[in-house]
Amino acid sequence: MAPKIGSVVMAIIVSLAMVSLVAGSSGTATFYTPPYTPSACTGFQQEGTMIAAASDAFWNGGAACGKMLAVTCVGATNQGVPQPCTGRSVTVKIVDYCPAGCRGTIDLSQEAFAAIANPDAGKILIEYHEV
Repeated sequence: MAPKIGSVVMAIIVSLAMVSLVAGSSGTATFYTPPYTPSACTGFQQEGTMIAAASDAFWNGGAACGKMLAVTCVGATNQGVPQPCTGRSVTVKIVDYCPAGCRGTIDLSQEAFAAIANPDAGKILIEYHEV
């Protein structure tokens, strides 16, 4: 009987660890518009449109440059657009720094924001994790 209990406990621990990895961190996202260069990470190198700027929450002196994040809209931050989320996620590359006064945890490109939420919302609640 003891081996079965040990197996069940181990399965629960593994499941909880997986949930925390998938859930990631929460915060807010805003968006910025082109031109996307120059950027704090890549200068004038074009990185496409699925990009983002990191706020002080995880910039870490530029260590965030190049990180790939999966970002999902989870809700509204205001009453203007009560249900802004599209139900999709987007993977973005951190290519810039959103300086002090940044309105969101992550400042997504306009295209990345529009993939996961109605741009009219302006600012949304998100979950994100590194991929």
